[in-house]
Amino acid sequence: MVNKPSTKEEEYFARQEFEKRKKAEEEKQNKLAADEKKHLKSLHYMRCPKCGMQLVEIDFQGIKIDKCTNCSGSWFDAGEVEDLLNQDKSVLTKIFLIIKK
Repeated sequence: MVNKPSTKEEEYFARQEFEKRKKAEEEKQNKLAADEKKHLKSLHYMRCPKCGMQLVEIDFQGIKIDKCTNCSGSWFDAGEVEDLLNQDKSVLTKIFLIIKK
């Protein structure tokens, strides 16, 4: 005599299979998103947000200012403007002279 699985058993195993596939798909999507983010970062790292050309770091009293080689735009990383504001006013004047070049 062969025992036929009940409807509840079939539902349980179907639900388990669905959850397993759903988890695998989520992991796949997360990996793709992480790979895409890494790829985009490699394309845009140290590139000017305005024109896309290469940025050069200028070190001024421990603060790195990113300056575009094409459009001469100046860019600050997070916290760098606050660091500038906490320094002497004469330091700010010197920095603005560097940026203007």
